[in-house]
Amino acid sequence: MKYPIGIQSFDRIINDGFVYVDKTDLVYSLVKEGSIYFLSRPRRFGKSLLVSTLKNYFLGRKELFKGLKIDALEKDWKVYPVFHIDFNGSNFMKRGILENRINSYISDWEKEYSLDSSDIEADLGNRFLKVLKTAYERSGLRAVVLIDEYDKPILDVLDYDKNLEEEHRNILKGFYSTFKGADEYLQFVFLTGVTKFSQVSVFSGFNQPKDISMHAKYETLCGISQYELESYFREPIEEMTETYRCSYDEMMNMLKSQYDGYHFSDRMTDVYNPFSLLNAFDAGRIYDYWFKSGTPTYLIRLLSHSDENMNEITGKYYSPEEFIDYKANIEQPLPMIYQS
Repeated sequence: MKYPIGIQSFDRIINDGFVYVDKTDLVYSLVKEGSIYFLSRPRRFGKSLLVSTLKNYFLGRKELFKGLKIDALEKDWKVYPVFHIDFNGSNFMKRGILENRINSYISDWEKEYSLDSSDIEADLGNRFLKVLKTAYERSGLRAVVLIDEYDKPILDVLDYDKNLEEEHRNILKGFYSTFKGADEYLQFVFLTGVTKFSQVSVFSGFNQPKDISMHAKYETLCGISQYELESYFREPIEEMTETYRCSYDEMMNMLKSQYDGYHFSDRMTDVYNPFSLLNAFDAGRIYDYWFKSGTPTYLIRLLSHSDENMNEITGKYYSPEEFIDYKANIEQPLPMIYQS
């Protein structure tokens, strides 16, 4: 069994024979039942793979989905103009990086559609609007916009440079406001992020996306459920029983104790971190894989200012209102810990 550790490309996973937990029935529901979505999940939880899956679906790459659940559901397989923005690969702690990154995307799209890209000082939002309009007019189909890690430009400078944080917030707000004026040219918009704290201020320039972060129907859209763990991964679990000299049930309990604990709706369905599980199966060893690779530095910076005792935070009940539509600050670290 080949494990796609660190691989976030849906087409590579399928073409190269890596194990894939089929979520395409949920993808089908997403694209057929709504048009603008926001999804918050912790790091290393499969958000980028989900975005890649959506991208390949909207590009009409039917051959990649052969044998998956969506293969029996989708009949049309239209080829939409897709605009994918990924903020994962840059460090935004220097002024100008964010604008350059967005400008680079827009310039490439302007060249693709033979639009004038000489005026790089022009408003980024208006240039993107022109690209979307042109794509719609030439293809006859409305555009698809996929934005991965929308909040990274803010998280990188959170509690590090207040002025740059506000600058990034304003840049993103102006850029995302494009969607409001481009409504007639848009088929589908999907944004992912680690946190929800900046959602209200960053997205205030356009119609609020439907937040499915805690929606019961999509609670297992990212991650691996208990059912999926038992259905897809019995073989590697049995191999680990030999290493740990324990029964299958004991091994399942060890995996649950180490990697379970996530719940994304009132149903309290158990969801495992996929990065941790796949690493454990690949190495045949239980270890702190997520923490070693994904420690959120912005959270550490916030907690360094806090007098909160972590032992006093855990084991208590907190009302949902404490975690909804907030702005992170050093006086209230709990919501940020939760979102992280």
